[in-house]
Amino acid sequence: MSPPPRTLPPILQRVRFPVIGSPLFIISNPKLVIAQCKAGIVGSMPALNARPASQLDEWLAEITETLAAHDRAHPESPAAPFAINQIVHKSNDRLEHDMQVCAKYKVPITITSLGARADVNQAVHSWGGIVLHDVINNVFAHKAIEKGADGLIPVAAGAGGHASVKSPFAMVQEIRDWFGGPLALSGSISSGGAILAALAMGADFAYIGSAFIATDEARAADGYKKMITESNSDDIVYSNFYTGIHGNYLKGSIRNAGMDPDKLPESDPSKMNFATSEGASAAKAWKDIWGCGQGIGAIREVVPAADLAARFKREFNEARERLSALA
Repeated sequence: MSPPPRTLPPILQRVRFPVIGSPLFIISNPKLVIAQCKAGIVGSMPALNARPASQLDEWLAEITETLAAHDRAHPESPAAPFAINQIVHKSNDRLEHDMQVCAKYKVPITITSLGARADVNQAVHSWGGIVLHDVINNVFAHKAIEKGADGLIPVAAGAGGHASVKSPFAMVQEIRDWFGGPLALSGSISSGGAILAALAMGADFAYIGSAFIATDEARAADGYKKMITESNSDDIVYSNFYTGIHGNYLKGSIRNAGMDPDKLPESDPSKMNFATSEGASAAKAWKDIWGCGQGIGAIREVVPAADLAARFKREFNEARERLSALA
């Protein structure tokens, strides 16, 4: 059976460079989202980063107004659309409130995590938005599309924060067997060559998070940014101890917290909890224990997000030229 034809919704056709900046819990903020979108890539942030909940309205007003002003001033290079991440796990008691705020601003792209829900997808579609759902295997990918998601984010091995153990080659190959819609690959992507590789595998976008932590706009501690620039894949540990779900973390942050990163106990998945209205339970786990992907060996300095995006574009074009020469 032939793979289905590839399609992209109009919202994603507006993205000038095939990158989606992933929503970084605690770290992403309007400043980073705006810088990413102006650079021609999708900027995103978790709704739960706005605390108190009322701040989400202020942040979405800032993002939409600033990007609209940019587009009026630069019609030749309009900003990419932005995305808001919604944790649809049952313990997130802010979901209904945050969805109402997103409806007010007609958020163009919603990224859903930790469960797929038809009602959330329908709500986003009602205001003209699209939904991308992150998945760790092909089974969950099928479920997400069956429940109405428009696109998928396969979170492969090596991705920062919550990640699977699946090879990106296997994940993209299996999903593309039956799905022709938007696909954004996540996992250790920190260079223009890796972005091109993601497209070669069959993805439409590279989904990049850890590299953007080491940017001026990111709301991360200076020590966090510095540790990223001084670390590589050997400095990452995969554990479910902190949130109940397996993820990748910087070993240095674990040592700084007084624990041995090589001897972390197993945790119960039910420990994942967004039960407080401010997400304080999850935030505590991520404040001092720093999530990070395996691709950070390519990140050696803290720079403005626009400069990082420019480097990605330059490296992407260089990689494409190398392949053209080989062909």
